Amino acid sequence: MWSRWRLATELPRTLVLDGFRDPTVDESSGAALLGLLGRRSVTIRAWAYGDQWIGAGTAKDAEDVVRPVLVNAPRLTHAPQAVEPVEAPGRAEDWVERLIGITGWTMPPQRPDIAWAQIEARLGTRLPGDYKRMVETFGEGAFDAYLALNQEPWSDFRDDGLLIWAGTEHEDLYCWRTDGINPDRWPVTVRTFDGQVVPFDCSAAEFVCRILVDRHHPFTMARYFDTHWFMNYQESE
Repeated sequence: MWSRWRLATELPRTLVLDGFRDPTVDESSGAALLGLLGRRSVTIRAWAYGDQWIGAGTAKDAEDVVRPVLVNAPRLTHAPQAVEPVEAPGRAEDWVERLIGITGWTMPPQRPDIAWAQIEARLGTRLPGDYKRMVETFGEGAFDAYLALNQEPWSDFRDDGLLIWAGTEHEDLYCWRTDGINPDRWPVTVRTFDGQVVPFDCSAAEFVCRILVDRHHPFTMARYFDTHWFMNYQESE
């Protein structure tokens, strides 16, 4: 039950504190809840749950007495986009752009100035371009509050040639098999919690797109709900 709850929700955000409304609150962060409560809100925390906003806290009643409240309001969500490549001669599919569309991401790049040259020098290898764009775009956090995006790949020092770029709360590790000199051609390899190694002939961004929306993918996240997001840990603090 806990895993299902975490899959479906984001960490809460304070909309109102001691009667003062966060001036940055908009429709993407729960403003619909405040529309229901008007000026009566005292302290309100909001969660995104699928296609609903859930608010909990306190508000004044008609006699100006502060009481506990629990409210919900519709949340605008983005329908998942198809993940099959759009055929266009001479043009490669941009899976990072697809991922932005699938998650409804509207924030500016979170880590545009990350020092990739230093990271790659420390690792002793160049890294795939789509992975670097994912980190630059989304920053530190997790897709659907479940798939955590590593800000720097790591190895667990096993002699298996795998470099780990993401992982889940179920302890599956999403890796590359670092064969070949061109990192953009490294295939994704999943090492499961029970030690299985499962290869996929695709890039990291394509892999994430597919597990978000393809219900038949062996590592699908699409069976839990129909809309997806990226939970940025910095924004949630």
